[in-house]
Amino acid sequence: MARVSNQRVSQPKGGARKDNLGGHVARKRFGQNFLVATDIIHEIIDAIAPRAGDTVVEIGPGLGALTEPLLSRMDHLHVVEIDRDLIARLRQRWPGDRLTVHEGDALAFDFSALKADGRLKIVGNLPYNISSPLLFHLVESSPVVYDMHFMLQKEVVDRMVAEPGSGDFGRLSVMLQYHYHMECLFTVPPESFEPPPKVMSAIVRLIPRDKSQIESSKKFGTPMALSTGRAGDTAIGDALLAKDEALFSRIVAAAFSQRRKMLRNTLREFFSEADLAALNIQPTARAEELGVEDYVRLANAKAAALAKA
Repeated sequence: MARVSNQRVSQPKGGARKDNLGGHVARKRFGQNFLVATDIIHEIIDAIAPRAGDTVVEIGPGLGALTEPLLSRMDHLHVVEIDRDLIARLRQRWPGDRLTVHEGDALAFDFSALKADGRLKIVGNLPYNISSPLLFHLVESSPVVYDMHFMLQKEVVDRMVAEPGSGDFGRLSVMLQYHYHMECLFTVPPESFEPPPKVMSAIVRLIPRDKSQIESSKKFGTPMALSTGRAGDTAIGDALLAKDEALFSRIVAAAFSQRRKMLRNTLREFFSEADLAALNIQPTARAEELGVEDYVRLANAKAAALAKA
């Protein structure tokens, strides 16, 4: 469901840096740390692999470290930026027929509205102070997204790709692994930024899983795995399709609301101990001991019970 590519650390290769912030002062309230190592910038662009006909949206373009090389490979780019000073710089640097600037908070932006005929790709060096809520917000657009590539705090990426039973496995892991195939591509050290953050960063790739293929296969009686249909994706059994995704989300949130408590306590609003045992779930287990498929089974069982009530 998620893969870590040997935690390769990409190191800046000597003096190639975009050190001049042009008088701009990084704002802590916007979580601004500007990527300045040009070799790492190029490595990120290669991973994104934009091509003609793609609709690409960059979140938090800042001073244009990724924007410039993206536009060198594309005719047009969308960006979402909240800082008015940076918006003015972006509009001054690139004409509107090359760069469309959407002014506002990415947490309130409807990314699916930008879906066109080509592939919709979302990229960005995400502000660390809103990374988790932004990832949850982006789930809403996953049905129309081709892939996403983000720079995030390494600790967040570790949680995204964590396996059940580990200390990093949590609500973020379950919800994102249900919706995406994810891969940690490489890590980036603090000296690659200006100002340098106090933590390691990482580049993660997210590819939405095509759940519509499962619905179609069930309709015609041909079971198939939940997959993107793209090479390298990890196939997962068709049991991973939740009948009521809102209910699935509420059950996962409840299970992880108090990590130290047993499921018989955290999920008592939804299941009795007998219900859990009947589903082959230990009532004394804790949230991180269950995998994504277990939570889907729980949600589907509850949805079936509610339908009969």
